Amino acid sequence: MYGMPGPHVIRGSVSLPEAELLWRFSRSSGPGGQHVNTSDSKVELSFDLAKTEALPEVWKQRALERLAGRLVDGVVTVRSSEHRSQWRNRESAAVRLAALLDEATAPPPKPRKQTRIPRGINERRLREKKQRSETKRGRSAQGWS
Repeated sequence: MYGMPGPHVIRGSVSLPEAELLWRFSRSSGPGGQHVNTSDSKVELSFDLAKTEALPEVWKQRALERLAGRLVDGVVTVRSSEHRSQWRNRESAAVRLAALLDEATAPPPKPRKQTRIPRGINERRLREKKQRSETKRGRSAQGWS
């Protein structure tokens, strides 16, 4: 079988190790004509997140927490069958797995620092509301007789 082109980078210098990826191929239900019944173009890519040494420990724990619903015994699996060729499905699955791990290992966002609304802005907003209210009240048909 052919090797995948280049390492699939998760973030920075961390990439998916080819040795830890488990590939499975099966017949795809998608398009392909006569060819579809003879080729195994559907790809399942599995990566043992719990046992990997490729990720820093902090990233690994973060990913295990965030992907808990998708994991089966610490293994994350990605499927791809949208292309007719196995090669393109392999590339698609690897890119999808790298993106999934990138998102799962990302550091949590910085907490929002609350700030006070300046008094001038609040006063201007209330003044504009009052003006708008007066404008609308002036449109009513009261007092016209």
